[in-house]
Amino acid sequence: MIAAAWALPVLAALAGVAGGIFIARAFGRPKTELAPEPESAPPPSRPAVPDETAFTRLVHALPIGVVVVDRTRHIEFVNPAAGAIFGFDARRALGSHVIEALQNVELERRIGEAMEGEGSVAPLMLTGSQGQRVFRISVYPVIADERVSAIERVVLFADDQTALVRLDRARKEFLSNVSHELRTPLSSIKLMLETVVEAPDEEARELFLPQALAQVDRLTALVGQLLEQARAESGQLKLALREIDLEEVVAPILTSFEPQAANKGVRLELITLRPVRVEADPDRLAQVFVNLIDNALRHTNAGGRVKIELDAHGSDAFVRVRDTGEGIPYRDLPHIFERFYVVDRSRTRESGGAGLGLAIVKGIVDAHGGAISAESMLGRGTAFTIRLPIMRIKREA
Repeated sequence: MIAAAWALPVLAALAGVAGGIFIARAFGRPKTELAPEPESAPPPSRPAVPDETAFTRLVHALPIGVVVVDRTRHIEFVNPAAGAIFGFDARRALGSHVIEALQNVELERRIGEAMEGEGSVAPLMLTGSQGQRVFRISVYPVIADERVSAIERVVLFADDQTALVRLDRARKEFLSNVSHELRTPLSSIKLMLETVVEAPDEEARELFLPQALAQVDRLTALVGQLLEQARAESGQLKLALREIDLEEVVAPILTSFEPQAANKGVRLELITLRPVRVEADPDRLAQVFVNLIDNALRHTNAGGRVKIELDAHGSDAFVRVRDTGEGIPYRDLPHIFERFYVVDRSRTRESGGAGLGLAIVKGIVDAHGGAISAESMLGRGTAFTIRLPIMRIKREA
């Protein structure tokens, strides 16, 4: 996807050259008188020019929209990509007025400027069957006779920039989020250390130094999460695969959370519906289970329950982490595996989370060839389901 996105400008340039040749062949070219060659002289070699039929097929096959408009602003040529972009039947659009086909005042204005000799390249947002998309629209005047600079036609190219815009937005959001997450603990550490320096008594050291160390630990954990996320997204997450029993991985983790659950008054349960052995990295899967169980406990109130189920169907193993907690709002559910996405910023500030945990969980599960999904109902709890490819199933007799 990313490769297709960066290739669009190259394709646009190709379309520009292609369009120029196409217009020259289809609509005429400047007539220049050439001196006849002597009969004895061999004809000079020249690059082969594709015939009009082949070139027309090429322009029709371009993923970039191409529209040619005559001096009266009627469409003389349009390829299927342009019809899909602007939402009209490319065949029926031939001969129609540009405003009737394109139905965009901004485009009509730019075409008018091109008729006066001013080309332009600018983004334009269009709404169609695929929602809002951003296109780079290039509008160029076509000079039929360079001797008099007569503009007879205008050619318009439209290439989809939506993926590039999204990528740029994600980059900016990532930098903004990382800056925020790093700046907060650094500011706290600086303030605490300045207080200790200015008031170097035992009471100040005992109060602020442990807090400063805690913020350092938070920074270290955040940097570690960022590295994990980067490895997962780049496909460089290393796995030490071996045959493991899922229950043997989950049970000790659940035991380690029992004091925290007891303090909150939450009941922990492990239910093995069918013992399963898989080929996986136990340490990486432990990261997954720790994150999901910790999340479930933090968002489940006293008297609630967190249940982990192990099961298998066909060639897949399943791990389900269910809780009876506060749940996730419907509008947030599709985004919870995105990096830096948090449902409640105020709650995240209290717990020190950066919104990377579930993104890392998904990266680890994906690296194992599995999948993770979530279901939730606000006020009634959340269930995370992990599917992992099974190595073999050991059924109880």
